[in-house]
Amino acid sequence: MKVKQISVFLENKSGRLAQVTALLGKNSINIRALSIADTTDFGILRLIVNDPDRAYQILKEEGLTVAFTDVIAVEVADVPGGLAGVLQLLDRAGVNIEYLYAFVQKASNAALVVFRVEQLDEAVKELQENGIRVMTGKDVYQL
Repeated sequence: MKVKQISVFLENKSGRLAQVTALLGKNSINIRALSIADTTDFGILRLIVNDPDRAYQILKEEGLTVAFTDVIAVEVADVPGGLAGVLQLLDRAGVNIEYLYAFVQKASNAALVVFRVEQLDEAVKELQENGIRVMTGKDVYQL
């Protein structure tokens, strides 16, 4: 149920994000979801892509600092309070959320929320026991 997320450390200067996305596009790597967090000097680009192992290798060969992080991808009802319900389940289970990001799927009534949590296995168990769909990496990569 784990999804491989790629984290790319980038200098916070004009054109760096465009360079990374162009490199992935040139190599037929499709971005499924992304998030970027920045500070004055650098940013962390977090990506879910259709071929994480290949993307990792391409970025490494380009001299970028890249890391894998295990995250979970959860289908959340695209209704008011949908995310709140999932967050309450995780809170009751004592699961700490480090960060999350989301996107809405076009063909369903669900949003896909990507979670980085401290207790990955406990989070998956709690969500599944409460009828929440935790997607496999393969499912997410093929979206």
